[in-house]
Amino acid sequence: MQLKKAHLLFISLFTATALVAQAQPKTVDGVAAIVGGDIILKSEIEEQYEVFNRQNFGESVSHCEVFEELLFQKLLIHHAEIDSVTVGEDEVEANMDRRIQQLIMQMGDQQKLEEFYEKSVVEIKEEMRTLIKEQLVAQRMQMTIVEGIEVTPSEVRSFYESLPQDSVPLINAEVEISQIVKYPEVSKEAEKEVVDKLAGLKERIENGTSFSSMAILYSEDPGSNKKGGEYKGIQRGVFVKEFEAVAFNLRKGEISDPFKTEFGYHIVQLLEKRGEELDLRHILIKPKLSQEDLKEAKNFLDSVASAINTGDLTFEDAARMYSEDENTRFNGGKMSNFQSGNNKFEISQLDRGLFGVVNNLEAGELSESSFFVSDDQREAFRIVRVDAKFEPHRANLDLDFTRIKGFALQEKQARLVDEWKDEKLQETFVKVNSGYYPCDDQLNAWNSNND
Repeated sequence: MQLKKAHLLFISLFTATALVAQAQPKTVDGVAAIVGGDIILKSEIEEQYEVFNRQNFGESVSHCEVFEELLFQKLLIHHAEIDSVTVGEDEVEANMDRRIQQLIMQMGDQQKLEEFYEKSVVEIKEEMRTLIKEQLVAQRMQMTIVEGIEVTPSEVRSFYESLPQDSVPLINAEVEISQIVKYPEVSKEAEKEVVDKLAGLKERIENGTSFSSMAILYSEDPGSNKKGGEYKGIQRGVFVKEFEAVAFNLRKGEISDPFKTEFGYHIVQLLEKRGEELDLRHILIKPKLSQEDLKEAKNFLDSVASAINTGDLTFEDAARMYSEDENTRFNGGKMSNFQSGNNKFEISQLDRGLFGVVNNLEAGELSESSFFVSDDQREAFRIVRVDAKFEPHRANLDLDFTRIKGFALQEKQARLVDEWKDEKLQETFVKVNSGYYPCDDQLNAWNSNND
C-alpha cells in the first residue's frame, strides 16, 4: 500500500545508540543549514546517516532524506519555542535514565558501557541531555499538530476506494483466538526445600564463600547467572515490585533472607547504592513442579473444557472464573495482538506450540488442554478456542476496517503535518547551503521563501 510519507523523525532520533553516537565529539566541518536560530552541521547528518543505516531496519535512507528530516526537526523545535511547547526536566531525566538502561542491557553491564565510551554514566548522561530534550520537544510539537485528528467511517471508505487495486495489501491467513490458562501449584514441600537451600547458600556466603561462585553454580536466572548473579545500574521499575521492595531496603554488603516473587525464590546482596540506583547480585532458584502438580493442573483444565463442551459453562465465563492469565481473563479469554492493535494474529507468526494447536482447529472449536511455557518462563497448561479464521485475501472494509482506518489516519496526519510545514516555512528563516549533498533540487523548497 503506497501511503503518503509522513515526517516521523525516523532518523534513529529516538534510539539509545544514536544518542551515544551524538554524544561523541563532533568535527565541525561546515554548517549545512540554518533553521531559525539553530544550525545543522554536516557532521550531524553524517552521524545520523551512519547510525540509521548501521541498524537493521530492513531499509536504507539517503543523506538527503536524513538532511530533510533534521531540517524538519529543527523547524519543530523552533516553533515549539514560539508556541511555548515544552517538556519538563523530570521527563527528560526519566527518558535519559531509560535510554541508559537500554545501553547497559545492550553492553552487558555498566562497567562495559563506561569502558567502551571511555566516559562515566554521569558524563554520558550530561552529553545526552540537550539532544534528548530537543528530541522530546520536537516529538511533543509534532503530536500537538495532529492532536485530536480522527477519521470518520466515510473518510476511511473514501481512502480505501481511492487506492489502486494493486496497492491494496494482501492479508495473510489470520485467526482470532481465546485461551484459559492454569499454572500448576507448587507443593509446600518443594517451596520449603528451595527456601532451605537458599538459606544454606546465604550462610555459606556470610562465612566466606563467594556469592559470585554460588550464583554461577546454582542461580536459575539466565540473565545474570554467568555473571555471578550481578546486575549494575538498576533503577526502580526494572524488576518486579517484590524484588525491588527487598533490594532497595538493604544496606551495602547485606544479603537478604530468601523471599518469593512470581519467578521463584531469591536471595539478594546489595553491592552499591547511588541514590535510586543499585548494583546487586542475586541467586534465583525455582521450586520444582512434580508430575502430580502438573497432572492436577491438567485435570482441572480438562474438567473446565468438559463443562464448556456440554454447555454447562460458557468459555467467557470460564475464563473470567478460572483463567490465571491476567492479560486475557477479564476479556473473556480473548487474546489481543499488541503489535497490530486488534485481535487478529497471522497464523504463520504464532509460536510453534500455539500454531500446532490452532492449525488443527476450525472456527468455534475448543482444543484439549496442552502444556506450554509462558513468556516469563513459567510452566502452564491452557485450552484454546479458535474464535474465527480468515483465509488469505486482499484487504477489505468488512474484514479489515480497523487496519484500513489506521492507514487512513496515518495518511490524514501526514497531510496535516506537511501543510503545517509549508505554512511555517513562509514565516521562518531557513538557509540550506548547497554543495554538501546531491539534493539541492529536493531541498530547494526549504530555501525558496528566505532569500
